[in-house]
Amino acid sequence: MPARILIAEDDAAVRAFAARALSFKKHDVTAVEDGLAALAALEAGPYDLLITDVVMPGLDGIGLCKQVRDRWPDMPVLVMTGYAAEYQRAYNLDHIDHEVIVKPFTLQAFCRRVQGMLSAARGTPPSDERHYA
Repeated sequence: MPARILIAEDDAAVRAFAARALSFKKHDVTAVEDGLAALAALEAGPYDLLITDVVMPGLDGIGLCKQVRDRWPDMPVLVMTGYAAEYQRAYNLDHIDHEVIVKPFTLQAFCRRVQGMLSAARGTPPSDERHYA
């Protein structure tokens, strides 16, 4: 079942990779370059999932997650990080439905994680994951 997904990632290559992968799976994807643009997109319309990098200019991913926790508490968040120092910060997000995926990740791992989070948020069992390879 298609979902509305927002991706906040400052690295253009990672942002394009993630957006293409999820668009191919028929999801409605909006991809932005930082946390401030993500907040504007979230205010403009509902999303089923937020995917955010931790380290971004302006409003970083942790700050974005705190805003989401306060304003959209039921929104699941997939946090991406490639920095060992930021890894623990990403796990210390209290009171928000989130998971962490470490970069670099494979297309298969990314799509499985997204599908699992969407299924959990909808209260449905995950679909056949072979379709997300």
